[in-house]
Amino acid sequence: MFFVRLDLRLHRKIVVIDGEIAYTGSLNLVDPRYFKQKAGVGQWVDAMVRIEGPAVQALGALFLWDWVVETGQDIKALMETRNLKTAPQVGSANVQTVPSGPGSKSDTTHQLLLASIYAAHSELIMTTPYFVPDESLLTALLSATKRGVNVTIILPEKIDSMLVRYACRSYFDDLLTAGVRIICFQGGLLHTKSITVDGEIALFGTVNLDPRSFWLDFEVTLSVYDPDFGARLRALQLRYAEDTQSVDLQSRQKRSARERFFENTARLFGPLL
Repeated sequence: MFFVRLDLRLHRKIVVIDGEIAYTGSLNLVDPRYFKQKAGVGQWVDAMVRIEGPAVQALGALFLWDWVVETGQDIKALMETRNLKTAPQVGSANVQTVPSGPGSKSDTTHQLLLASIYAAHSELIMTTPYFVPDESLLTALLSATKRGVNVTIILPEKIDSMLVRYACRSYFDDLLTAGVRIICFQGGLLHTKSITVDGEIALFGTVNLDPRSFWLDFEVTLSVYDPDFGARLRALQLRYAEDTQSVDLQSRQKRSARERFFENTARLFGPLL
């Protein structure tokens, strides 16, 4: 037990009903009106998606995998008592269920994120509560603006970690200079993790844009190839954008030396956040 890591976290949120319907997204099983109210961030703002079809089986299997890891129960015995029948296709959306975590042999979600950014032709909109990009993610975003993609990042104005807040803001100057639009949500702690690419491709799930989500937490992402779902998710993102305040480079240049120091210091801890 001495050698067991204590910083690993099961961050997936999965509900599977009768093997036919599933939900996933950013919502924890807690009343957002009361969750971490002492943190002074307001109500947590989340989103979930309802899923039918073959993707339900994938989420159910992922849940069973997590259950076996935690309990040590026999996976074969569990599968015999669970209904994991393949659900029929009920719509036109192509959905890939992409799990990630320390148990994976590759950084699939991180590579999927980078591929999606590089695939953007005209527009990229991202929402995340925690934004601490590694070098490859930062380079992908800066490259997107250089090829004419309109990049918008929607972040909460307040979050429940001061260290992450300062680390996040240390990247603002580079992004703003490159033409990335950064807007801060004023209506609470925006906890939705979503990306839309050209309004047609969508990534949605539990992954924050930080090293912890990429390499330490057990996460799940839905990669959805469907213009209708992409349009709906983009509409939600734009509703978030209505209650925001833009971050501009001119105001950033007026921040105090104390704030600059805290940002630069917090950035040093970025790989650990």
